[in-house]
Amino acid sequence: MPELPEVETTRRGIAPHIEGREVSEVIVRQPRLRVPVPVDLGERLVGARIGTLSRRAKYLLMPLSSGDAVGADPAGDTLAGGTLLWHLGMSGSLRIVRVGELPRKHDHIDVVLDGGAILRYHDPRRFGFVDWLVDSPERDPRLARLGPEPLSDAFDGERLFVLSRGRRVAVKPFLMDNAVVVGVGNIYASEALFMAGIDPRRAAGRISRERFDRLAAAAREVLAAAITQGGTTLRDFVGGTGEPGYFKQRLNVYGRHGQPCRRCGAELRLITLGQRASVYCSLCQT
Repeated sequence: MPELPEVETTRRGIAPHIEGREVSEVIVRQPRLRVPVPVDLGERLVGARIGTLSRRAKYLLMPLSSGDAVGADPAGDTLAGGTLLWHLGMSGSLRIVRVGELPRKHDHIDVVLDGGAILRYHDPRRFGFVDWLVDSPERDPRLARLGPEPLSDAFDGERLFVLSRGRRVAVKPFLMDNAVVVGVGNIYASEALFMAGIDPRRAAGRISRERFDRLAAAAREVLAAAITQGGTTLRDFVGGTGEPGYFKQRLNVYGRHGQPCRRCGAELRLITLGQRASVYCSLCQT
């Protein structure tokens, strides 16, 4: 499943090719995604111009307006034509192709732009979706209850400490709770907990403020590094597969169970927390 750095890299990769462009045609080959494709998608998109693409958690927000008014709001707020909400689900991807490039299997939606480019949505499992934002991002039910972005000033150890008091839930699923902070998925939660030296099984309510400070800093560091490394894959969104996968980085624990810990050499252990596989070092993480 694409996590926050992958979605952010998608945003950065496609934004220069679509912002300010007018939609000339919409082709829907498969309307049965996790949320059915809106029946008025083509009607509302054709003739509209695309504003500043933004991201909230793992959602991409595409503001639209008609005529020359698009782009008048550089902050990317909802424009007169509404805002389209994209979610990549478990296997979805967006890439830029040229008009005339034949679709592959599972290429479900084309948004054809003036200038000869196509924004193409690919999703083998069809767990992603495209839908209209029903209200402002602060009030849309899919976004309203989301926690802060992990790289924003609103996320820190104090927030984790305050929200964790009295909680018996293990710290890893606590960190992955989108109401606590958005976008810290399985891979990056595992890596941040290793970096901070915290056992993923430990009850969130039993962790000190000092250790939460370290965990928040570690989460920020691992996500920022993934986004930075993702910058080298931006060419993948123009032609090619448009599927960067998880960035080629030196993972310390995720996917390495049974292998030696890079710090102490102990064998890394595999457990299940919140129905997710978790790998950790029993000596380095306490």
